[in-house]
Amino acid sequence: MENAPKSTFGRHRKIMPFDAAALDVLQTQSRQKAAALNQHILGYGALAETEWAAAGIPAPDLPAMRKYRLERIRAELRRRDYAGVLLYDPINIRYVTDATNMQVWVTHNATRYCFVATDGPIILFDYHHCEHLSDHAGVVDEVRPSVSWIYFYGGELVPRRVERWALGIVDLLAEHGGGNRRLAVDHIDAEPVAELARHGISVHNGEQIMERARMIKSPDELLGMRRSIAACEAAMAEMESALKPGISENELWAELHRGNIVRGGEWIETRLLSSGPRTNPWFQECSSRIIEDGDLVSFDTDLIGPYGFCADISRTWLCGDGAPSDEQRDLYRIAADQIAANRELLRPGVTLKELSDTARHPPEDCMPNRYGSLYHGVGLADEYPGVPHRVDWKEDTPDDVLLPGMVLCVESYIGRLGGREGVKIEEQVLITETGPEQLSRYPLDARLMAG
Repeated sequence: MENAPKSTFGRHRKIMPFDAAALDVLQTQSRQKAAALNQHILGYGALAETEWAAAGIPAPDLPAMRKYRLERIRAELRRRDYAGVLLYDPINIRYVTDATNMQVWVTHNATRYCFVATDGPIILFDYHHCEHLSDHAGVVDEVRPSVSWIYFYGGELVPRRVERWALGIVDLLAEHGGGNRRLAVDHIDAEPVAELARHGISVHNGEQIMERARMIKSPDELLGMRRSIAACEAAMAEMESALKPGISENELWAELHRGNIVRGGEWIETRLLSSGPRTNPWFQECSSRIIEDGDLVSFDTDLIGPYGFCADISRTWLCGDGAPSDEQRDLYRIAADQIAANRELLRPGVTLKELSDTARHPPEDCMPNRYGSLYHGVGLADEYPGVPHRVDWKEDTPDDVLLPGMVLCVESYIGRLGGREGVKIEEQVLITETGPEQLSRYPLDARLMAG
């Protein structure tokens, strides 16, 4: 059209021609801006901070926490004579760097990894254009682009990508390994292991390194965990307020997700919520079932909250305003008593085998439906150790000794074989010099405890 108006694009801002000479300056400025606006710099918001202040939980010293973690990792590396550890598990990378990036996605897509030299730098190989995501912590010495050998990127050329990846690892050890060619790796496919072996590098169990390092929590880690638990329990209170006859399991579970995310939490690892007849046997994931008046509702939070700490708490509630049945009260009392008795066994110096042998177990008609463990460690996620029931202890079940600074979850599921309903209760407990301190505080259901 001859008389059409000219385009108004750019009328309100001046579009400068791209200056290739300024590329480095622009990239630096962009990275600095993104780092200053990182979620971990912005914090967890007024709601969470107000609740933590009311609970009297001070903020952890994050630089001290990060220093403590690196010292524990390097002590394990030196003890086992490794040049370093290469990490793919996003939980382990979080432990090292205190930085996050698409945590669930990178759990099943090996596109992000971190090298920790026993004596040398920490080098993070991050996803494309993600250099700014670790700048806030002051831990990572260098960020490099990752070389991913997953089929998603490599297709039938994966072997060639593995070769390129391995050359980068070989160079790392040559530069920072001090002649040591023993490398710990937490998770890795067969092809990369074979390619490293072709270059004279032996691969060892990096998960072992990280689980031992993560086992003992520092005072600052415990503050972060206390804050995560407080946030989880605030979300549980919102969830319980929403529990009315007519709500679906999925709708109720969404309340916990919302409460976690609004307080700066990260994700929930499972969907373990069930009601009424779906509570027996355990491990039904939440569904569209409508919760009815008088149903038991059992759930396990499995929640990764603020600071990346796991709040792993289970509760069973009675839906509606009525009184519980005698069977519901009986199941609940058995579970509550088992938790209370087994919590008191958690003292420094006690072995895992002693726990398994002396713990209170479910009654005979509930044993076939027993939970998979009596106790398990917890930190940034469920962690070592796991303590099975006495009947499940095998020759390859590891024994160990409880130490101050460990945090364990005490588990109970009580549901009769062939019964209608079941009860799940779980508490998170710190091992102190003098015995157990229960970190989880959410009250048990008073109606189910009565009588």
